[in-house]
Amino acid sequence: MENRSFPELEQLQALIEKFGDRAHCEIVEQIAYKDCHFPIHCISMGSTRPDVPVLAFFGGVHGLEKIGSQVILAYLETILQLLDWDEEFKQRLQKSRLVFVPIVNPVGVFRGTRCNGNGVDLMRNSPIESVGTTRLYSGQRFSPKLPWYRGDESRMEKEAQALCRVVHKHLFNAPLSIAVDLHSGFGIHDRLWFPYASSQTPFPGIAEAYGLKHLFDRCYPHHFYKIEPMSQEYVISGDLWDYLYDDFIGLHQQSVFLPLTLEMGSWLWLRKSPTHLFQRHGLFHPLLPHRQQRIMRRHLTLFDFLYRSLLYPQPWTHLNSQQRQDNREQALDLWYA
Repeated sequence: MENRSFPELEQLQALIEKFGDRAHCEIVEQIAYKDCHFPIHCISMGSTRPDVPVLAFFGGVHGLEKIGSQVILAYLETILQLLDWDEEFKQRLQKSRLVFVPIVNPVGVFRGTRCNGNGVDLMRNSPIESVGTTRLYSGQRFSPKLPWYRGDESRMEKEAQALCRVVHKHLFNAPLSIAVDLHSGFGIHDRLWFPYASSQTPFPGIAEAYGLKHLFDRCYPHHFYKIEPMSQEYVISGDLWDYLYDDFIGLHQQSVFLPLTLEMGSWLWLRKSPTHLFQRHGLFHPLLPHRQQRIMRRHLTLFDFLYRSLLYPQPWTHLNSQQRQDNREQALDLWYA
């Protein structure tokens, strides 16, 4: 079977070669499509001890939203350079682990489609059923020819299973872990979402989510992110992070796992250049070079903050019973009132 490539995969494979033994790189799945196959690469670096915190980045779940993959690849380029001279960054890695799966849906990125090669929307593919909505965009099992197809209910797609394996292996056994899944295409604001997407039910980690938001607001009072539960915007079935979070709390009660979705507001790019709507990637990807460069650097402050909050989690995770109750009440008033 022939190997096929595309610019993002070529950039990723070049980075893997440059990292050499400074990172552990593995192919977690091979995805067959027609007469080709495409690898899903996972890069991890830092301590291999099971008791260190873990920060993980995932991109390209929706292939049409390839800007997510490109932002992760740009961050990896920065890390590659930091490893040459930044002793403080090297010290961070001695007491933590970074994990990257930049292209979860390689066939989708290759074809420029939201779905994978089987026509399945991977972010509607888990067995989680939504509560209180029957809208088409919430997920459907009628036909892969329609958008938001959830796939066969008896099994998850290989790409979704690969993402779940990486999360189980690297994040579930950590005392503290944060996952960031990069998407684009919703509104004109950058949003940072946390579970649940399937219902308006506050998820068990609401106190920590509010604590992290409060810390970010304190440190960067002029940031441009709208931080909220995903269900504030819409409710869907089959969300992979809902599925993984429910799986996590069934196994680990003492550690903290916070899955975040970074939804980059690409409609802002479209508002500045409306004619891009008529191009394939126009609604989900900045087409002009200067806008691409702006997005590549736009989120580095957030990434650095999340890494620091992982290394020094006391303000938002080490909560006594009163602090936890206060955070929960304020979160409910802010997001669910």
